[in-house]
Amino acid sequence: HGNLPLLVIPFFILSDPDWASSTLGVFICLSCSGIHRNIPSISKVKSLKMDHWDDAQVQVRSLSPLHGNAVTKATYEAHIPIYYYQPNYNDCQVLREQWIRAKYERKEFTEPGKQLPYSDGKSREGILWKRGRDNGQFLPRKFLLSEREGCLKYFTKQDAKEPKINVKIDVINATFQPVKIGNPNGLQITYLKDNKTRNIFVYHESGKEVVDWFNAIRSVQFHYLKVAFPIASDNEIKNRLTRNFLKEGYMEKTGPKVHCYYSLVLLGNSGFCKSLSFPPDVQDAFAKGEVFVGSRENGYSVQKGLPSGTQGNFSWHYGLTIATPDREYLFTCETETDQLDWIAAFTSVINQAMTPQEYASKCLDAVSFPSCHSGSGYCPNAPPFSFTTVEAYFKFKS
Repeated sequence: HGNLPLLVIPFFILSDPDWASSTLGVFICLSCSGIHRNIPSISKVKSLKMDHWDDAQVQVRSLSPLHGNAVTKATYEAHIPIYYYQPNYNDCQVLREQWIRAKYERKEFTEPGKQLPYSDGKSREGILWKRGRDNGQFLPRKFLLSEREGCLKYFTKQDAKEPKINVKIDVINATFQPVKIGNPNGLQITYLKDNKTRNIFVYHESGKEVVDWFNAIRSVQFHYLKVAFPIASDNEIKNRLTRNFLKEGYMEKTGPKVHCYYSLVLLGNSGFCKSLSFPPDVQDAFAKGEVFVGSRENGYSVQKGLPSGTQGNFSWHYGLTIATPDREYLFTCETETDQLDWIAAFTSVINQAMTPQEYASKCLDAVSFPSCHSGSGYCPNAPPFSFTTVEAYFKFKS
């Protein structure tokens, strides 16, 4: 196979780097090798174990002045905007593909001050296909993102003067959900309205377009937070931008015979647990209930199993109990693996200290599950994404 050991140079890859690009001179993981292979104009992919490497390919320096992951990174990632989301091998296909294309095909990060579709100080306007709240059909809608106004709007008609919604950028989260939405470019936008969570499900036929929208939202958020928190560092603000869900899946809840679909996302210094209906071809815009989840030192905990003497006609038998200062919430999971995963996810949220704003807003008393008193788990006076909430959409068993 030639003098293959000469290719062993500094790199940082977390997953099975058994592949390499002989033209770029970088190691790549299995999940990204297919993307590189689909862009033959910039990358020629070969297996380190199965393909033959001749001396010319091993001596990558003779093909390109750039060789090795560290050197290539220093060139193609030299000027990445602080707010730009850099995916890893666990992220969805569209994020990884557009990241690779942005670096090597479009060379978006090689020069300082380059004007990009999601650049600083820009408004963004365009069409996204949005799912209707009632009929579930995806229809084209005009969206407008304004950094000057710090908001996201969408219009039901192209010539409409007034938007259907006008959402402040500090109450928005965005995350890619291709399976849930049923489209490889599916994006879920979550925001607060009247201290309640709302969801918008959108996609665009162009992967580049929808990823540009995603990074434009992060850009506007970043600059909004820079003004709101002037003493915070860039990295501190970056960590407060859009987040992926920490955990999603079904659990049973005591009460009516229902399976509830929950999702848990960790945002800022606390957690934001929100649930969405499932199977993947069904999305709901509203939650049925919300529960604030605070820190362990304030009386919140998660335990394996259900309290002794618990009665209920559960079809799933792997229980867990979420304890709050006011009451306990009982859930069961289908498998022990699900149970342990949920416990780990809740533990990661409960182990984090509450913010001063969470104390001040008295969220400890606020819950709004259908089976308990009304109220909201959100902290309207807290900084963006500093609240911890659980929501549930109930899907009845057939």
